Amino acid sequence: MRKPRDFDAELKALDDRAKELKTKKVQQLGELVIATGVDSLTADELAGALVVLAETRDAGKREAWAKRGAAFFQGRARRSAPAPDGDNGGAQPQPGGTQSSSSGTGAD
Repeated sequence: MRKPRDFDAELKALDDRAKELKTKKVQQLGELVIATGVDSLTADELAGALVVLAETRDAGKREAWAKRGAAFFQGRARRSAPAPDGDNGGAQPQPGGTQSSSSGTGAD
């Protein structure tokens, strides 16, 4: 005879895995904030900039941000460079000349 499935144990395992993934995502977002140098902003400034990014529906801007983010991760864009259209999404220049180059991770 076949052993019955333990649905409660399976649900608990799925719930535990979901919690692990959420924790990992939060940790990675924190690491991204630190890596891009925007950890020097206040929480209000960072939240405001992220709100502007999330509200932006202009596909061209989003694509440009994605390219800058990809370049950042490839090590090519760790210098201050104005956006092609001169709009940096409301982010203020950082001391030392670095700017946020968010790829919009998680906003898709």
